[in-house]
Amino acid sequence: MTAALEIAVQDPAGARDAIAAGADRLELCQALGVGGVTPSIGLIEATVAAVGGARVNVLVRPRAGGFVYDRSEIALVSADISAAVRAGVGGVVIGALTSDGRADVPTVRRWRDAAGQATLVFHRAIDAAADPVAVLEQLRGAGVDRVLTSGGATRAIDGLETLARLVEIAEGGAEIMAGGGVRVEDIPAIVATGVGAVHLSARALAGEDEPSGPGGGTAGHDVTDITVVRAAEAACHTDDATLSA
Repeated sequence: MTAALEIAVQDPAGARDAIAAGADRLELCQALGVGGVTPSIGLIEATVAAVGGARVNVLVRPRAGGFVYDRSEIALVSADISAAVRAGVGGVVIGALTSDGRADVPTVRRWRDAAGQATLVFHRAIDAAADPVAVLEQLRGAGVDRVLTSGGATRAIDGLETLARLVEIAEGGAEIMAGGGVRVEDIPAIVATGVGAVHLSARALAGEDEPSGPGGGTAGHDVTDITVVRAAEAACHTDDATLSA
């Protein structure tokens, strides 16, 4: 079995490196350290210019700290989705829950309308719900094309049983993409669940010796590690015969 490889990136250089190292597509975001938030429109445009828009999926998340949004936040996400699509991205990545842990289907449908023909991905908000399987069922008919999930676990490797169940339920509908603390050595077992894609960040730290300190956050910044991307690409595209050898 094989799966597509998606790499989370935070800048045009990381996008170029990930594609050159074998990634099939990207999720563009900022602030991965807090789970990711919406990148600036300038960053979106620069990344589309660097690698083309078709393989770029933009995270549209207005803030860290949960997935229950008020009316002003929902409107902001709609506007950001429209701007990202106008910039030429191939997809947008969203997620919203109700206060009782169900999928916020009316909001997802509103964002589906804002996305137009772009791919709509429901992110790991599904893993914050008590029952990811129920959330997937709730999303039927809401226009979601892909669901990013760890199977409800902290790390996808610990959610294999639920991942396989989600794949079974979603058959003929949304693609299930596994993500969440994925390491290269986890990928064969994850792919064996039948997921259509595997998502990871492949991050390394750079600039640790550069000036930082009060007001500037911790030292260093994230970059894309092409060695990890290449290894993940090989693991995602290894056939069954090789895996069992």
